[in-house]
Amino acid sequence: MTLKDQLQRSLASLPLFSSGEHLVAVEDGSQELHCHLVALDTMACAFTRLALKADSITTISMDDLKMKAEQLSARLTYLLEPISPIEIDSQGCVVQLRSNPPQKETDCTNYYELLLSRGNEISLCRYTRTVGQERKAIPAQVTREVLVRLAGDFSAVGP
Repeated sequence: MTLKDQLQRSLASLPLFSSGEHLVAVEDGSQELHCHLVALDTMACAFTRLALKADSITTISMDDLKMKAEQLSARLTYLLEPISPIEIDSQGCVVQLRSNPPQKETDCTNYYELLLSRGNEISLCRYTRTVGQERKAIPAQVTREVLVRLAGDFSAVGP
């Protein structure tokens, strides 16, 4: 059973909730998906972090990591904002992608941040930054269908 199928099954088995945090973890061979859910209803959910650990990205080259970042950027067109690579840390072997452009309101900016690390992880979080303040993590609100699709897209790029 794929990570996508396992996540869908796990979501279906959870009770609906609007407070607290539930960790959903599913595994498929050398890939492991972790989702930190903070709300779940019949159509949608909110998460603070979605991460895929994959042995296959532990030793890949920096060029391959950049290629995977581009693949994810091309696949994740269904998020609130498109994401694209903004920084490449060759020494740390990390590619950072962010919403481009971010969602801007009067005094704050909201955006997704996706990190691909050769240390074996792809992770997605949502942040807000109010003028004059540090950024802080906020829940990403998506439909169940989008969350499952994210799992499938992360898994497809992970190998």
